[in-house]
Amino acid sequence: MGKRRMNDSVYPLLKKAREYLYVLLGSAIVALAFNVFLLPNRVASGGVSGISTITHAVFGWEPALVQWALNIPLFIAGVIFLGGHYGVKTLIGTLFLPFVVFLTNDLRPWTNDPLLASLFGGIGLGLGLGIVFLGKASTGGTDLAAQIINKWTGLSLGTCVAIIDGLIVLTAAVVFDIERGLYALIGLYVTTKTIDLVQIGLGRSKMAMIITGKTEEVRLAVLTKLDRGVTKLSAYGGYTNAERPILMCVVDHREFTNLKQLVKDIDSSAFVIVMDAAEVLGEGFKKV
Repeated sequence: MGKRRMNDSVYPLLKKAREYLYVLLGSAIVALAFNVFLLPNRVASGGVSGISTITHAVFGWEPALVQWALNIPLFIAGVIFLGGHYGVKTLIGTLFLPFVVFLTNDLRPWTNDPLLASLFGGIGLGLGLGIVFLGKASTGGTDLAAQIINKWTGLSLGTCVAIIDGLIVLTAAVVFDIERGLYALIGLYVTTKTIDLVQIGLGRSKMAMIITGKTEEVRLAVLTKLDRGVTKLSAYGGYTNAERPILMCVVDHREFTNLKQLVKDIDSSAFVIVMDAAEVLGEGFKKV
């Protein structure tokens, strides 16, 4: 009993410590990618880092100072206009990222090819931001600005982010050249996709919707032969208006061939709809 109580008290502390570690690690990765890929190649792929890339090229301002100068007021504005739910972790990310940018500003570029810089810089930014998001925090910056605009204009959050990042990329194209603007778009796209990859993971599952006249046979076969759960949904045929139950089943992508063959063996005329399931949480898959 005492051991259980100890575990109950220790686990939340370990979980919270892990979240802070995610924020620090992710911020450090973002800062490193910025200094060795994006800044030296003038790839301004959105966000406060993109603004600091432009101001460094035009005015020679230290990127870390520009990021602090923008992030801190934006964080304060976020607390004022959106409430204080961002917490200490987001404040740490807001302050620590520019700090690491400052510490690593003497590192030599890892490439002088802007295409490679936009690709690997985008991967680095996406990896770092994804890890920060796993820590249930953010690095502040233009994300907070987008949320403030969203609250006061009614525009969707995605639209606000796209407008801000689009303006930064457009500015980069004007300040540098069109080619650098295109590289910035590549970096922005790669960053977005990498964040999704970190959040969702590499695993891909398939969701199958099976309509068959042999519902019970297929249901039992999936349960016993594939050892996967099945959900029976009530449905009605649009033409006959007769009841036609649908079996919904989620399997790992490696098991999907077996599922197809199983259904075919039982009912070769079955109607099967297959969709990708980006993330599946629960028994037999990833833990919630």
